[in-house]
Amino acid sequence: MADPVATRVTSQPLLQAIGITKLYGTFVANDHIDLDLHPAQIHALLGENGAGKSTFVKMAYGLIQPNDGELRWLGRKTVLAGPAQARALGIGMVFQHFSLFENLTVAENVALGLPPSEPFAKISAGIAEISRRYGLPLEPRREVWRLSVGERQRIEIVRALLQNPKLLILDEPTSVLTPQEADQLFVVLESLKAEGRAILYISHKLDEVKRLCDTATILRGGKKVATCDPRRETAGSLARMMVGGEIGEVKSAAGERVGKPRLVVQDLSMVPDDPHGIRLDHVSVEVRGGEILGIAGVAGNGQDELFAALSGERLSASDGSVVIDGEAAGRFSISQRRRLGAAFVPEERLGHATAPRMTLSENALLTRHAVGMTHDGFINRAATIKVVDEATKAFDIRKAKRDPEAASLSGGNLQKFVVGREILRELGVLVVSQPTWGVDAGAAAVIRQALIDLAARGAAVLVISQDLDELLEIADRIAVIFTGRLSSPIESKTADREHLGLLMGGSSAQPREMSHAVGA
Repeated sequence: MADPVATRVTSQPLLQAIGITKLYGTFVANDHIDLDLHPAQIHALLGENGAGKSTFVKMAYGLIQPNDGELRWLGRKTVLAGPAQARALGIGMVFQHFSLFENLTVAENVALGLPPSEPFAKISAGIAEISRRYGLPLEPRREVWRLSVGERQRIEIVRALLQNPKLLILDEPTSVLTPQEADQLFVVLESLKAEGRAILYISHKLDEVKRLCDTATILRGGKKVATCDPRRETAGSLARMMVGGEIGEVKSAAGERVGKPRLVVQDLSMVPDDPHGIRLDHVSVEVRGGEILGIAGVAGNGQDELFAALSGERLSASDGSVVIDGEAAGRFSISQRRRLGAAFVPEERLGHATAPRMTLSENALLTRHAVGMTHDGFINRAATIKVVDEATKAFDIRKAKRDPEAASLSGGNLQKFVVGREILRELGVLVVSQPTWGVDAGAAAVIRQALIDLAARGAAVLVISQDLDELLEIADRIAVIFTGRLSSPIESKTADREHLGLLMGGSSAQPREMSHAVGA
């Protein structure tokens, strides 16, 4: 394996973008962006959804070509014909969504991203060496499906480091990590920086940007609007630069507002239909009217299976395992549960929560046909478009026309529609998974406030989220799911972040401590 990058810091940028512009038809995704990435520097790239971050890094990695401007590598103009050429120069990238094959081993997955001429024994040895050097423990012979999300991210990082990059691009690297895993990643990144490598760091988590990054470039509407030292800024000032104005503060409802249980889960066990899925193991919990219960956990620990059981996408073995406002609903369909006053917002907004090529009004019909949008087999078109108009006004949904296709909206605007279409029903029970996943600070604030306000009106709200900061901000109580078992909920006001992180990683999740308790 090649030696690390020289530790000497030079004034010359490794990668320099000069007037980079990218057009999609008449839409300007990147508008004459200038950006310098220096050795031994961690450089944050910040912006709202749709600001142009993904477009820029795709050009920096050779996935797409700019329409105008140029890239310079060590001062020389270069045209990146593809990722292979980028890697050959010394540019590596770790994507937010992993590109791994579940049934292959760690070493086999790593080998797929390397030149075919590389001997397999050498790859395995290289994985061991990188793992040891940077504190990224991996077992090369272990199948990916057996690994945690944090371990899977290590595979992507190790695969990139095996190619000895001078520049490493990381897209939302801590979005699926426990606090302890995030801290470990920061140590690795500081080590890479000390070796003289440049790191381009994309994240919505402004506190970690302030902690980690030397420089930040901020994009808004496809244009660069600022370059600053994030350590001298506040999270609020960075957010204001990103959105071009003030972000609404999320405010908790005042006063005692908790009522009787409206969603009760009793001894819920379920075998997954996916061979790599997680078995729900005697899950019991209750959510009272007027409160938000948060379910924390690292991805892949049973969150999808729990949402499917609560929403009716998968039916329980017994009626009484899920109770909605006193009605045993474990064997009820999704529509039957909706008629009881429940609503459900899945994690995947495009494909699961909405049909991409259907309009917003048609998508409103898909989830609300059982509650007043049809009569004697006829669709009330006025009612469907009314939902779109009301959600647009209440949630500031920005779109090109009154009733566009779902796929035409940005991620943040589509998420606001998905949440808004349900909340505007004035529900008794809401189950929402990853409510602000991948959305910008402005949209996240709107959605979180809407959840708090819904609970304040007496609804029971269950929020499944990998974002521990989000749950600590909005939830009244937090439970942790790990390998299909649920811990007893604890009050958010007294929750210890370190303890929650340990539960998320399974360190303190002994079977006798896990869920059989209903309530706090």
